[in-house]
Amino acid sequence: MKPVFFASSALVACLVLAGSALAQTAEPASPLTFNLSLTSNYKFRGQDQDQSRSRAFKPALNGGVDYAFANGIYLGNWNSTINWTKQSFSNAQDSSVEVDVYGGYKFKAGDMDMDVGTLAYLYPGASGVNTTEVYVGAGFGPLVAKYSHTVSKGYFGIGKLAGPSGDGRGTGYFSVAFAQEIMPQTTFKASIGFTNLKNSVNKAGLPDYVDYSVGAAYDLGDGFTLNGAVVGANKKNSYVYSVDPGKSVNKATLVVTLTKAL
Repeated sequence: MKPVFFASSALVACLVLAGSALAQTAEPASPLTFNLSLTSNYKFRGQDQDQSRSRAFKPALNGGVDYAFANGIYLGNWNSTINWTKQSFSNAQDSSVEVDVYGGYKFKAGDMDMDVGTLAYLYPGASGVNTTEVYVGAGFGPLVAKYSHTVSKGYFGIGKLAGPSGDGRGTGYFSVAFAQEIMPQTTFKASIGFTNLKNSVNKAGLPDYVDYSVGAAYDLGDGFTLNGAVVGANKKNSYVYSVDPGKSVNKATLVVTLTKAL
């Protein structure tokens, strides 16, 4: 198994190129932006994305690029080192990278900030866990609500690699996030989400679950932000490590992330 730090030379190359491209961008208000992060544990919807080891400290490198058009249309890419595909599905190939590609449209609807789009989660070398969702979001002040609906054949391998074909399609995810500056340079952040799996998946033994995140972000200046949050989910006994069945991928963990916006 490849350690997470050395999992993807392709990802590192992509991020280096992104940084090089930015160095030539003089306009601070450019519609093209980049981000690069180092995190102590990459969790997605409350679940560990490195399942090769059950300890809480599992550093991951991630980053991406976004382009926002003046008319509200946007395109983006985000990438991260991961290690869970082979552990979760014995018939899946091993992927060490998650590549997200998305596009959407942001607009105003009265006092609401609306966002609609499509996001594809791609796993080079393990296409059986690829997943595509459509989403709609609405923001009002410090609150943002978002619903994502799976339109691909499977949901991260469920329905394509596990269970009857197509059972993952139709899975929904609803989340509400709150972000509010509580003192200069410090923003309190909290979110809660609900994964609603297809009923046939529930019958096969995987229950719906709730994930959560509570923490804060501190603006260090020069584009650097330090984030700290307790992240986890319920139904711990139903989502466990294959390498350590005594521990859960949903276990609450303090996640610390250093991000550089470029």
